[in-house]
Amino acid sequence: MPTVSQNLELWNRYDWPHEGDEWSDQFGGTEALWAFLLYPRIRRFLPAPSILEIAPGYGRWTQYLQGLCRSMIAIDISEKCIEHCKTRFAANTHIRFYGNDGFSLAAVPDDSIDFAFSFDSLVHAESDVMKSYLAQLATKLKPDGIGFFHHSNIGAYKGRLAVFDWYRRLPLPFREHVLKVNRLEALLSINLRGARATSMTAPLFRQYCERAGLKCVSQEIINWVTGRSLTDAISVFTKPASRWDKPFTVFENFRFVEGALVTKRLARLYGEWK
Repeated sequence: MPTVSQNLELWNRYDWPHEGDEWSDQFGGTEALWAFLLYPRIRRFLPAPSILEIAPGYGRWTQYLQGLCRSMIAIDISEKCIEHCKTRFAANTHIRFYGNDGFSLAAVPDDSIDFAFSFDSLVHAESDVMKSYLAQLATKLKPDGIGFFHHSNIGAYKGRLAVFDWYRRLPLPFREHVLKVNRLEALLSINLRGARATSMTAPLFRQYCERAGLKCVSQEIINWVTGRSLTDAISVFTKPASRWDKPFTVFENFRFVEGALVTKRLARLYGEWK
Protein backbone atom coordinates (compact mmCIF):
# COMPACT_ATOMS: atom_id res chain seq x y z
CA MET A 1 0.00 0.00 0.00
CA PRO A 2 2.26 2.83 -1.24
CA THR A 3 1.68 6.17 0.48
CA VAL A 4 2.31 9.48 -1.25
CA SER A 5 5.64 9.85 0.57
CA GLN A 6 6.64 6.30 -0.39
CA ASN A 7 5.81 6.97 -4.04
CA LEU A 8 7.82 10.19 -3.94
CA GLU A 9 10.83 8.40 -2.47
CA LEU A 10 10.55 5.56 -4.98
CA TRP A 11 10.37 7.67 -8.14
CA ASN A 12 12.99 10.15 -7.03
CA ARG A 13 15.32 7.22 -6.32
CA TYR A 14 14.53 5.30 -9.51
CA ASP A 15 17.23 5.57 -12.21
CA TRP A 16 14.88 5.76 -15.24
CA PRO A 17 17.43 3.94 -17.45
CA HIS A 18 15.39 4.40 -20.65
CA GLU A 19 13.16 7.35 -19.74
CA GLY A 20 10.37 4.96 -18.74
CA ASP A 21 10.45 2.98 -21.98
CA GLU A 22 11.70 0.01 -19.98
CA TRP A 23 8.12 -0.40 -18.71
CA SER A 24 6.96 -1.05 -22.28
CA ASP A 25 9.21 -4.00 -23.13
CA GLN A 26 6.49 -6.60 -22.73
CA PHE A 27 4.42 -4.73 -25.33
CA GLY A 28 7.19 -4.57 -27.92
CA GLY A 29 8.27 -1.07 -26.90
CA THR A 30 6.63 2.23 -26.06
CA GLU A 31 5.74 3.12 -29.64
CA ALA A 32 4.05 -0.23 -30.17
CA LEU A 33 2.12 0.09 -26.91
CA TRP A 34 0.97 3.56 -27.92
CA ALA A 35 0.07 2.65 -31.50
CA PHE A 36 -1.68 -0.67 -30.96
CA LEU A 37 -3.12 -0.56 -27.44
CA LEU A 38 -3.26 2.94 -25.98
CA TYR A 39 -4.03 5.31 -28.87
CA PRO A 40 -6.97 3.21 -30.17
CA ARG A 41 -8.59 3.61 -26.75
CA ILE A 42 -8.32 7.41 -26.72
CA ARG A 43 -8.35 8.36 -30.41
CA ARG A 44 -11.93 9.70 -30.35
CA PHE A 45 -10.91 12.25 -27.68
CA LEU A 46 -7.99 13.57 -29.73
CA PRO A 47 -6.80 16.00 -30.84
CA ALA A 48 -7.90 18.13 -27.91
CA PRO A 49 -7.28 21.87 -27.47
CA SER A 50 -5.93 21.40 -23.93
CA ILE A 51 -4.57 18.28 -22.24
CA LEU A 52 -3.72 17.56 -18.62
CA GLU A 53 -1.36 14.66 -17.95
CA ILE A 54 -1.02 13.48 -14.37
CA ALA A 55 2.20 11.66 -13.40
CA PRO A 56 4.09 11.85 -16.73
CA GLY A 57 7.29 10.39 -15.28
CA TYR A 58 10.03 11.04 -17.82
CA GLY A 59 7.58 11.84 -20.62
CA ARG A 60 6.78 8.38 -21.92
CA TRP A 61 3.31 9.47 -23.12
CA THR A 62 3.96 13.21 -23.17
CA GLN A 63 6.00 12.73 -26.32
CA TYR A 64 2.85 11.65 -28.17
CA LEU A 65 0.23 13.80 -26.46
CA GLN A 66 2.15 17.05 -26.95
CA GLY A 67 1.55 16.93 -30.70
CA LEU A 68 -2.20 16.46 -30.27
CA CYS A 69 -3.08 19.70 -28.48
CA ARG A 70 -2.57 23.46 -28.48
CA SER A 71 -1.69 23.62 -24.79
CA MET A 72 -0.70 21.02 -22.20
CA ILE A 73 -0.09 20.84 -18.46
CA ALA A 74 1.79 17.94 -16.88
CA ILE A 75 1.89 17.44 -13.11
CA ASP A 76 4.06 15.00 -11.15
CA ILE A 77 4.92 14.45 -7.52
CA SER A 78 8.59 13.88 -8.39
CA GLU A 79 10.75 16.96 -8.87
CA LYS A 80 13.26 14.71 -10.62
CA CYS A 81 10.66 13.81 -13.23
CA ILE A 82 9.50 17.40 -13.68
CA GLU A 83 13.03 18.70 -14.18
CA HIS A 84 13.81 15.96 -16.69
CA CYS A 85 10.63 16.70 -18.66
CA LYS A 86 11.41 20.42 -18.70
CA THR A 87 14.74 19.60 -20.32
CA ARG A 88 13.44 16.91 -22.65
CA PHE A 89 10.59 19.07 -23.96
CA ALA A 90 12.29 22.46 -23.73
CA ALA A 91 11.48 23.19 -27.38
CA ASN A 92 7.78 22.54 -26.82
CA THR A 93 6.73 25.90 -25.44
CA HIS A 94 3.04 24.99 -25.25
CA ILE A 95 3.71 22.54 -22.36
CA ARG A 96 3.93 23.61 -18.72
CA PHE A 97 5.30 21.26 -16.08
CA TYR A 98 4.48 21.51 -12.37
CA GLY A 99 5.40 19.56 -9.27
CA ASN A 100 2.73 18.89 -6.67
CA ASP A 101 2.23 17.29 -3.27
CA GLY A 102 0.59 14.18 -4.69
CA PHE A 103 -2.93 15.53 -4.10
CA SER A 104 -3.25 19.03 -5.52
CA LEU A 105 -4.21 20.24 -9.01
CA ALA A 106 -4.03 23.89 -7.95
CA ALA A 107 -1.70 24.69 -10.88
CA VAL A 108 -4.52 23.85 -13.32
CA PRO A 109 -6.94 26.72 -14.02
CA ASP A 110 -10.63 25.99 -13.57
CA ASP A 111 -12.69 25.16 -16.68
CA SER A 112 -9.54 24.74 -18.79
CA ILE A 113 -9.04 21.05 -19.62
CA ASP A 114 -10.49 19.17 -22.58
CA PHE A 115 -8.73 15.87 -21.95
CA ALA A 116 -7.29 14.60 -18.64
CA PHE A 117 -5.00 11.60 -19.01
CA SER A 118 -2.90 9.20 -16.95
CA PHE A 119 -1.65 5.77 -17.92
CA ASP A 120 0.60 3.31 -16.04
CA SER A 121 1.16 5.78 -13.19
CA LEU A 122 -1.93 6.23 -11.02
CA VAL A 123 -2.04 2.46 -10.50
CA HIS A 124 0.25 3.31 -7.56
CA ALA A 125 -2.12 5.96 -6.16
CA GLU A 126 -4.25 5.01 -3.17
CA SER A 127 -7.89 5.96 -2.72
CA ASP A 128 -7.16 9.25 -0.93
CA VAL A 129 -5.20 10.51 -3.91
CA MET A 130 -7.81 9.39 -6.43
CA LYS A 131 -10.61 10.97 -4.43
CA SER A 132 -8.72 14.28 -4.27
CA TYR A 133 -7.90 14.37 -7.99
CA LEU A 134 -11.45 13.58 -9.09
CA ALA A 135 -12.95 16.17 -6.74
CA GLN A 136 -10.74 18.84 -8.32
CA LEU A 137 -11.24 17.66 -11.89
CA ALA A 138 -14.92 18.42 -11.53
CA THR A 139 -13.94 22.10 -11.72
CA LYS A 140 -10.85 21.77 -13.96
CA LEU A 141 -12.63 20.07 -16.86
CA LYS A 142 -14.49 22.12 -19.44
CA PRO A 143 -18.22 21.37 -19.85
CA ASP A 144 -17.36 18.82 -22.56
CA GLY A 145 -14.10 17.68 -20.96
CA ILE A 146 -13.25 13.99 -20.74
CA GLY A 147 -10.86 11.96 -18.56
CA PHE A 148 -9.02 8.69 -19.12
CA PHE A 149 -7.35 7.19 -16.02
CA HIS A 150 -5.55 3.87 -15.58
CA HIS A 151 -5.77 2.96 -11.90
CA SER A 152 -5.64 0.04 -9.49
CA ASN A 153 -8.40 -2.50 -8.96
CA ILE A 154 -6.32 -4.87 -6.84
CA GLY A 155 -8.35 -3.93 -3.77
CA ALA A 156 -11.09 -6.16 -5.17
CA TYR A 157 -8.93 -9.18 -4.24
CA LYS A 158 -8.74 -8.78 -0.49
CA GLY A 159 -8.53 -12.54 0.12
CA ARG A 160 -5.57 -13.02 -2.20
CA LEU A 161 -3.84 -9.95 -0.79
CA ALA A 162 -4.28 -11.42 2.70
CA VAL A 163 -2.49 -14.58 1.55
CA PHE A 164 0.34 -12.47 0.17
CA ASP A 165 0.56 -10.51 3.42
CA TRP A 166 0.85 -13.82 5.26
CA TYR A 167 3.61 -14.86 2.87
CA ARG A 168 5.59 -11.68 3.50
CA ARG A 169 5.48 -12.33 7.25
CA LEU A 170 7.23 -15.71 6.87
CA PRO A 171 10.92 -15.98 7.77
CA LEU A 172 13.02 -14.82 4.82
CA PRO A 173 14.80 -18.16 4.15
CA PHE A 174 11.43 -19.91 4.00
CA ARG A 175 10.10 -17.38 1.56
CA GLU A 176 13.14 -17.59 -0.67
CA HIS A 177 13.48 -21.36 -0.86
CA VAL A 178 9.97 -22.72 -0.45
CA LEU A 179 7.40 -20.14 -1.53
CA LYS A 180 9.16 -17.93 -4.06
CA VAL A 181 7.01 -15.01 -5.18
CA ASN A 182 6.83 -16.24 -8.78
CA ARG A 183 5.20 -19.46 -7.60
CA LEU A 184 2.85 -17.62 -5.29
CA GLU A 185 1.82 -15.27 -8.07
CA ALA A 186 1.07 -18.24 -10.30
CA LEU A 187 -0.90 -19.96 -7.55
CA LEU A 188 -2.99 -16.87 -6.86
CA SER A 189 -3.08 -15.82 -10.54
CA ILE A 190 -2.41 -12.21 -9.56
CA ASN A 191 0.27 -9.58 -10.16
CA LEU A 192 1.82 -8.98 -6.73
CA ARG A 193 4.95 -7.09 -7.73
CA GLY A 194 3.37 -4.14 -9.52
CA ALA A 195 2.97 -2.01 -6.37
CA ARG A 196 -0.74 -1.58 -7.06
CA ALA A 197 -2.68 0.57 -4.64
CA THR A 198 -4.51 -1.88 -2.41
CA SER A 199 -7.26 0.54 -1.36
CA MET A 200 -8.49 1.24 -4.91
CA THR A 201 -11.18 -0.61 -6.86
CA ALA A 202 -13.21 0.12 -9.98
CA PRO A 203 -16.49 0.56 -8.04
CA LEU A 204 -14.77 3.00 -5.67
CA PHE A 205 -13.62 5.07 -8.65
CA ARG A 206 -17.24 5.32 -9.81
CA GLN A 207 -18.31 6.41 -6.33
CA TYR A 208 -15.67 9.15 -6.23
CA CYS A 209 -16.82 10.39 -9.63
CA GLU A 210 -20.41 10.59 -8.47
CA ARG A 211 -19.48 12.40 -5.25
CA ALA A 212 -17.43 14.91 -7.24
CA GLY A 213 -20.28 15.63 -9.64
CA LEU A 214 -18.64 13.69 -12.47
CA LYS A 215 -19.92 10.66 -14.33
CA CYS A 216 -17.91 7.52 -15.04
CA VAL A 217 -19.16 6.41 -18.45
CA SER A 218 -17.04 3.31 -19.00
CA GLN A 219 -14.55 0.99 -17.35
CA GLU A 220 -12.30 -1.64 -18.86
CA ILE A 221 -11.13 -3.88 -16.04
CA ILE A 222 -7.94 -5.67 -17.01
CA ASN A 223 -5.19 -8.03 -15.92
CA TRP A 224 -1.57 -6.89 -15.96
CA VAL A 225 1.69 -8.80 -16.51
CA THR A 226 0.93 -11.87 -14.37
CA GLY A 227 -2.20 -13.98 -14.01
CA ARG A 228 -5.82 -13.51 -15.02
CA SER A 229 -6.90 -11.48 -12.01
CA LEU A 230 -8.22 -8.07 -13.02
CA THR A 231 -5.88 -5.97 -10.92
CA ASP A 232 -6.20 -2.77 -13.00
CA ALA A 233 -8.95 -0.61 -14.44
CA ILE A 234 -9.16 1.99 -17.19
CA SER A 235 -11.92 4.46 -16.37
CA VAL A 236 -13.37 7.13 -18.66
CA PHE A 237 -15.23 9.98 -16.99
CA THR A 238 -16.85 13.26 -17.93
CA LYS A 239 -19.32 15.86 -16.72
CA PRO A 240 -23.01 14.98 -16.74
CA ALA A 241 -24.76 16.16 -19.92
CA SER A 242 -21.46 16.61 -21.76
CA ARG A 243 -21.23 15.41 -25.34
CA TRP A 244 -19.44 12.31 -24.01
CA ASP A 245 -22.17 11.44 -21.51
CA LYS A 246 -23.75 8.02 -22.05
CA PRO A 247 -25.07 5.10 -20.01
CA PHE A 248 -22.31 3.38 -18.04
CA THR A 249 -20.71 0.31 -19.61
CA VAL A 250 -18.08 -2.07 -18.23
CA PHE A 251 -15.90 -4.69 -19.90
CA GLU A 252 -13.92 -7.29 -17.96
CA ASN A 253 -10.96 -7.93 -20.24
CA PHE A 254 -9.18 -11.08 -19.10
CA ARG A 255 -7.05 -11.05 -22.26
CA PHE A 256 -5.33 -7.70 -21.94
CA VAL A 257 -1.96 -9.35 -21.31
CA GLU A 258 -2.48 -11.59 -24.32
CA GLY A 259 -2.89 -8.37 -26.28
CA ALA A 260 0.64 -7.44 -25.26
CA LEU A 261 1.92 -10.49 -27.09
CA VAL A 262 -0.01 -9.41 -30.17
CA THR A 263 1.52 -5.92 -30.12
CA LYS A 264 4.99 -7.46 -30.10
CA ARG A 265 4.17 -9.41 -33.25
CA LEU A 266 2.55 -6.41 -34.92
CA ALA A 267 5.58 -4.30 -34.06
CA ARG A 268 7.82 -6.69 -35.96
CA LEU A 269 5.51 -6.48 -38.99
CA TYR A 270 4.64 -2.80 -39.19
CA GLY A 271 7.31 -0.75 -37.52
CA GLU A 272 10.84 -0.41 -36.27
CA TRP A 273 9.80 -1.19 -32.73
CA LYS A 274 11.71 -3.42 -30.36
